Amino acid sequence: MAHMEVALKDLMMLDGAIAAAVVDYGSGMPLGTAGGSRDFDIELAAAGTTEIVRAKMRTIGDLGLDEEIDDILITLRTQFHLLRPTGNGLFVYVVLDRGRGNLALARHSLKAVTRELEV
Repeated sequence: MAHMEVALKDLMMLDGAIAAAVVDYGSGMPLGTAGGSRDFDIELAAAGTTEIVRAKMRTIGDLGLDEEIDDILITLRTQFHLLRPTGNGLFVYVVLDRGRGNLALARHSLKAVTRELEV
């Protein structure tokens, strides 16, 4: 089982990684972050992205679907934002430069990191 710091470091090794976080979607607070810059505030992004996770989980419940979110992809002009719930009130969030990142590899890595994450 990976510790949070190791998981975040692994995600930052992805080509084009800008930032990564493990976020409590109940509070919107990141429990750990890596990367980011003055041009990209990962803590602010994590808090705002929490609303997307909450809304989708609420909608799944409202629809009475027997489903769970595998991952959520938000495609921006220059970035990919990937979110993956861990199943214990947290989600892992990684931001990639769209021109340098490999979306398929990032999704695979995010799945592996989430499965092994120990918080």
